[in-house]
Amino acid sequence: MNSRPVPFDELDRKIITALMANARTSFAEIGAAIGLSSTAVKRRVDRLRETGVITGFTATVRPSALGWRTEAYVEVYCEGAAPPRRLAEVVRNHPEITAAMTVTGGADALLHVRARDVEHFEEVLERIRTEPFIRKTISVMVLSHLLPESPEAGATQAAPGSTPDGAADVR
Repeated sequence: MNSRPVPFDELDRKIITALMANARTSFAEIGAAIGLSSTAVKRRVDRLRETGVITGFTATVRPSALGWRTEAYVEVYCEGAAPPRRLAEVVRNHPEITAAMTVTGGADALLHVRARDVEHFEEVLERIRTEPFIRKTISVMVLSHLLPESPEAGATQAAPGSTPDGAADVR
């Protein structure tokens, strides 16, 4: 597998910084800020998308506005060695899981869960625990976000039960 780095310069960094701050910023606005025409910015954005540097554009949504007021991180401990592929299949069956990753340390995986309330979270946790290879879970409830502007403080994808298309296109 060849993993050669994609050509990436300071103008690309400035474009990405502008899009990360506001994905709806126009190519003309970005161009004016960095000294390029809107056409040149578009060409660079297209290249960055084609090479996988930019993977998409999303809307950040305050989860509580959609009724998701409870948030927790769940450590998952498996019987034996559960392959990441199997864990991925399981987490896809639970729309309340907004992020999941395998981790080092005692736990096998860490899940980020959003729910309507504590009762809903408990129901989600019970569903997760019914998987035959899951030995135990340890949950930590989020009380507040110390960095409210961070992606973790808002949804980077549509919350469960909301409309599936939260993507914003850049023009």
